[in-house]
Amino acid sequence: MASLRFRAAGLDDAESVAMLHADSWRRHYRGAYSDAFLDGDVVENRRSVWADRLSAVDDHATILAEDDTGLAGFVHVIFDHDGHWGSLLDNLHVTVSRKRSGIGTDLMTRAARAVTERAASRAMYLWVLEQNIPAQQFYQALGGANVERRLASPPRGAARIDAFPECFRIWWPDAAVISARRERAASK
Repeated sequence: MASLRFRAAGLDDAESVAMLHADSWRRHYRGAYSDAFLDGDVVENRRSVWADRLSAVDDHATILAEDDTGLAGFVHVIFDHDGHWGSLLDNLHVTVSRKRSGIGTDLMTRAARAVTERAASRAMYLWVLEQNIPAQQFYQALGGANVERRLASPPRGAARIDAFPECFRIWWPDAAVISARRERAASK
């Protein structure tokens, strides 16, 4: 397998990030978001979101994992999003062919490092849909605690949620725990 490179995303990456994001939602969010949205305008919705995000100079970071074949995954974090919960890990997606290869853990580690280096608070959190059990297990294996349950919000620019699914807040009071767990696992 080709070696991975990690770098900050720029506006030129909006299309590839949007395509991976849309593909991931289509695979994992059936039953949460409507089929009409997932089979229809999810791509255009994600293009709009990522064009906006990657052209803004807000306090966020989008980190890409890529190899010679292209984009393998990405993570997006919004620094100091909430006064109590800390920085929001807003997206983490890995191409289906590269799942369970360590890319998600590498991206989480880089996001956590960015939070500890750039944010005022070292805390980090994310929201994960109740139906996405593998993601919940992944985040908990990295030291995240399930601390809250609520109804999911619709995607920006779309009001297409079926049956208002629930989601969980996963929280790390100190994002550095992710790197520490990774280092302990690597030393075994």
